[in-house]
Amino acid sequence: MADMNQMMAAAASQFRGLNGRHPGQWPLLPRLFCALGVFVAVLVVGWFAFYDGQLDQLNAGEETEAKLREEYKTKVVQANNLDALKEQKAQVSEYVQTLEKALPNKAEMAQLLEDITHAGTGHNLTMETFKPETPVVKDYYAEQPITIKVVGSYHDIAQFSSDIANLARIVTLNNLSVTTNKDGVLTLDTVAKTFRYLDTDEVQQQKGKGGKKK
Repeated sequence: MADMNQMMAAAASQFRGLNGRHPGQWPLLPRLFCALGVFVAVLVVGWFAFYDGQLDQLNAGEETEAKLREEYKTKVVQANNLDALKEQKAQVSEYVQTLEKALPNKAEMAQLLEDITHAGTGHNLTMETFKPETPVVKDYYAEQPITIKVVGSYHDIAQFSSDIANLARIVTLNNLSVTTNKDGVLTLDTVAKTFRYLDTDEVQQQKGKGGKKK
């Protein structure tokens, strides 16, 4: 115990009288503590000035690497399924072409309206009302509602509805209402809707309207 106290006293004595002396003349123990302090200070300054920024770059690089790996996996899957995707694209294009054939253009609307009228009058039906309403214009197509009122037998009205469904162009019957007269004759009130593609000028007009709204 006495030896330990002597050692501690000797070590403490090395830190006395250092003021005014050059560090190179200090005893060994103070010089070692000074060197250790400088070493720690260099580590702290180096950490904040150099290593910390590099760690941020490393983390950002790791995140970028993970993102690129996911993109790579996705593209590998797409590449493996390329033939199937091409086949699906061809099928979609064929389906779109089929739909386009089912929609008339502006010049063909008159003939379609005539076909709808003929579907009614061709079955001994009395066409009391056939009124094309104002078209509802969308981005690339127009919806043409037609108010229709026909009078006739159940069989003739059913045949009329069947003929409308079998038209080459898309025509739907909406808001169907059937009433029976005193003599048993039926009256069908409905709104037929057909659709047509907009021509180039109409599409540009719609795009212009959309831009103004924005």
